[in-house]
Amino acid sequence: MRSKIFLLIPACCAIFIAGCAQKPATEAGAAGASGASGSLPAPTPGGYRLYVTNERSGDMTVIDSGNFDVVENVHVGKRPRGVHVSPDHKTIYIAVSGSPIAGPGVDASTLPPPDKSADGIAVFDIAQNKVVKVIEGGSDPENFAVSGDGKWIYVSNEDDDGVSFIDLATGKLVPPTVKTGDEPEGVTLTPNGKLIYSTNEVSGTVTVIDPEKKKLIKTIKVGHRPRNVIFMPDGKHAYVNAENDGTVCILDTSKNVMTGKIQLGEAGKVKPMGLALSADGSKLYASTGQGGSVFVIDTATNKPITSFAVGKRPWGIALSPDGKYLFTANGPSDDISVVDAATNTITKKVKGTGGPWGIQIVNN
Repeated sequence: MRSKIFLLIPACCAIFIAGCAQKPATEAGAAGASGASGSLPAPTPGGYRLYVTNERSGDMTVIDSGNFDVVENVHVGKRPRGVHVSPDHKTIYIAVSGSPIAGPGVDASTLPPPDKSADGIAVFDIAQNKVVKVIEGGSDPENFAVSGDGKWIYVSNEDDDGVSFIDLATGKLVPPTVKTGDEPEGVTLTPNGKLIYSTNEVSGTVTVIDPEKKKLIKTIKVGHRPRNVIFMPDGKHAYVNAENDGTVCILDTSKNVMTGKIQLGEAGKVKPMGLALSADGSKLYASTGQGGSVFVIDTATNKPITSFAVGKRPWGIALSPDGKYLFTANGPSDDISVVDAATNTITKKVKGTGGPWGIQIVNN
């Protein structure tokens, strides 16, 4: 969005898992030189790595699942936020922006001018461990989705109030930008890849777009300041978090209508931000920003099961591929919480650099 400080969608060795269950939460310091690139220590066999964007410091923290230590911080560009992996898991794309960070209610006229030359999508080669190029991304790109065939990126452009299309073969924007509502943010593809759902913060809506025709299909009113959309595995239903209402909205995607709301807490105190879904679709996790916690929702009943504290203003959220760990990016405290998903307890806090925002998990 135009005015916010952040602080975007996931195996360990058996010895480490057992050890975590017996030890209190610890904090791991950042390792590796920020801005470095090149080969990293060998990944844990059968494990995965977390790639966490840091909005303030302009880099990406790489964390290995072997012990959840930082292996390196790599410079990627100004104000990195949305982060997603290519279908072949060889490339990570990162939205970077030269627009200044501002808190809610800040007068834009008091801010320094945006550096539009810094706007784009950084292309990070996992094997080379570096950004190999920056392609067009429109004005102030924040979040996006990658098509299932790896040929397109669909990106939210708040300054243009629309979703833009990037041809990854050329690295160029392809018109037209499909107009959505005011300040589009979250961009998600349906499981079958046939439709795009974009949240629009100021309008309080979700826009449904046909990417093949580059055409708006429908606009759904959901609530105040929607952030992200996440789909059930069968694609028949989706969830949208409405930050300023303290709710998660339920969508029927066959009719594209809202069918209900899940109240997580008092509006203004509990602010749903990021969403993550268990592999079987039975549990939905919602980070709550200023609320400092994560809520767990039973998707069979659409009722909250529990909530637990994770850190300062958690935003980005992801589950490990095996579902054993939950991770949150906590912007103000510059750390990433590692949560045992069976007990909902923090087993470790990993130090980031400056404003952890988005989390992408890639299998080794």
